[in-house]
Amino acid sequence: MLRVYFGDAQDVIYNTSVYFKNRYKKEWIVSPKAVAMIHDIDSSEVLGSGAINSPVMGIIPPTSLSGGVKTLILIDNVPDMMFNASNCGDNCAKWLLKLGSEKDVTVNLRHIMDFGEDEFEIYVVNTDAVVHNMDELAVIAGRYV
Repeated sequence: MLRVYFGDAQDVIYNTSVYFKNRYKKEWIVSPKAVAMIHDIDSSEVLGSGAINSPVMGIIPPTSLSGGVKTLILIDNVPDMMFNASNCGDNCAKWLLKLGSEKDVTVNLRHIMDFGEDEFEIYVVNTDAVVHNMDELAVIAGRYV
C-alpha cells in the first residue's frame, strides 16, 4: 500500500537527485517499469542502461532524468527508505499509486499532490488512517503541509 507522511519527517531522503546520482544501479534503468515511467513522465526512450534519448536534451545519462522519474525509480528499487515525493509533479501520482499497489512504500509529501478523481487507497501515517479520495486526503494533508 502507498503510505504517505505529510510534512517534516526524520530519516527522509530529501535531495533525491543527489541520492540517485550516488546510488542508482544501471540495471534499474532498463527494467520494464523504469522504461515505462521514463517514457510516460519524461517522454524519453531508454536506449540502454547509460543512455536515454530525450526529445528536449538529446542523448542523456540517467542522472539527467527529471527529479520525478529519479524519485519514482528510487521508491521502486529502495522501498525500505522514505523519499521526498514532493520532488515529483502530479504526473507522478498514478505511478506512486501503482508502486503502492505492488508493495508497501512510504513517501514524504510536503504539498498536496493531486491523485486524481478516481477512488484510491492511501494510508496516511500522520493520522493512522486510510483515505479513499482527494477530498479525504486534502482535509488531512492540509493540517500538515
